[in-house]
Amino acid sequence: MSLNPPDRSIIKRAMAGAAASLVLAVAAPMAAAQAQTPATVAGLPDFTGIVAQTEGSVVNIRTTEAVPVRRSPMGPGADPSDLFRWFFGPDFMPPGMQPPQPRGQQRTPAPRERTVPRGIGSGFIISEDGYILTNNHVVDKSNGIFVTMTDGKEYDAKVIGKDARTDIALIKIDAKGLKPLPVGDSNTLKKGQWVLAIGSPFGLDSTVTAGIVSAINRDTGDYLPFIQTDVAVNPGNSGGPLINLQGQVVGINSQIVSRSGGFMGISLAIPIDEVMRVVEQLKAHGKVTRGRIGVQITEVPDDVAKALGLEEAHGALVSNVEPGGPAAKAGIRAGDVILGFNGQQIEHMSDLPRLVGATRPGTDADIQVWRKGKTVDLKAKVAELSDEPSAPQAEAEGPAVGTDRLGLKVGPVPADDKGATGVEVLESDGAAAQSGIEPGDLILRVNDVDITSPEQYARVVKGLNKSRPAVLLVQRGDQSQWVIVKPE
Repeated sequence: MSLNPPDRSIIKRAMAGAAASLVLAVAAPMAAAQAQTPATVAGLPDFTGIVAQTEGSVVNIRTTEAVPVRRSPMGPGADPSDLFRWFFGPDFMPPGMQPPQPRGQQRTPAPRERTVPRGIGSGFIISEDGYILTNNHVVDKSNGIFVTMTDGKEYDAKVIGKDARTDIALIKIDAKGLKPLPVGDSNTLKKGQWVLAIGSPFGLDSTVTAGIVSAINRDTGDYLPFIQTDVAVNPGNSGGPLINLQGQVVGINSQIVSRSGGFMGISLAIPIDEVMRVVEQLKAHGKVTRGRIGVQITEVPDDVAKALGLEEAHGALVSNVEPGGPAAKAGIRAGDVILGFNGQQIEHMSDLPRLVGATRPGTDADIQVWRKGKTVDLKAKVAELSDEPSAPQAEAEGPAVGTDRLGLKVGPVPADDKGATGVEVLESDGAAAQSGIEPGDLILRVNDVDITSPEQYARVVKGLNKSRPAVLLVQRGDQSQWVIVKPE
């Protein structure tokens, strides 16, 4: 059967349409993939502009130190007897030689020293007239500091001030018209945000590395909350800037967490907000003056928080109050949980020393504590950190009490234990011993009841609900902590 021309034209049009559809079907995913590829590439940061903008403000710092030189006993002009003293000590006298003169008449040789390289670090310019920030450990114990710019110019630097607690040092060179790094806001940093480090790892100046913010407010037990990143930082990067994508410094690279001494994926930087607070004092006084209130604190465990009636475990648990200190005068007691300081909430124990330390001595501070199931507002006058603790005052007496439902036998606090309150543990057995309470400990509080005598303690323990664990405030030495004990 043959097809007439109209039928052939219809078939040709149908075939052309099918081919076009097939081309479109194949081309559509390819076009989509091609469209996605540039978008992905465009989404990655280009650091070249940031580096060009900031690199000139980062400096290399090398330091020197003086070390004693021990004179060789065989050197020119040496006393022959020095050879014996070298091996047998300064007072040794070879046979047949006259004894040494009395020490008051001896001629003391002038100490000899030589200057040797000490270390290499980094820093960055913060003012046009030559102020530079770095780490304290970069310049500490040095007798010479030399700053090298990216153009090769080298300057002698002097220390304006340093603070070992925060590991910050402010140095200055005699130069004008320098380009300072703009200061950013470290409080706005978020996990996953891109950051750069510029410094001199192993002496390789102007080295740039990049990574992301791994964590913020990382508490390592030091005075400061750190910015944790995965930016490659090595010895020599210390004191260099951590820079955001706006070209602003947001931290000072200070430490690495490593088992090898080199970079292993975790680096720590001091937040620039904390740094700048220290810088103002270093500029004005050459040192940092901090506040204190005279308490020792610990974290609040979950079980203790529940036993004390807190909805969640937060704040700073007071383990000891310095007698006669600012906290004691304000009415803060061991066992209190400090929830707020000057209107700022205490989430972690480490928040409190930072807030108190940043408060000017002599300032009245509002302190919120949790005590006996409710908040109590107190006011303390902040003292200077260097204040010495004063001596305690009071005594307590009373008869002993037999072993109780908690497994404790208690008695009055010894008369020579001045300033102590509560009752002393004479014997510990059963549930109390399993919880770690030992003879010699002092029981200061049971649940929300302050303990004042052995008789009163016995009444409180007798009335405990056996279906619920009791929480005891126990003092051992100068430390107090809450201990959970289930009544038998």
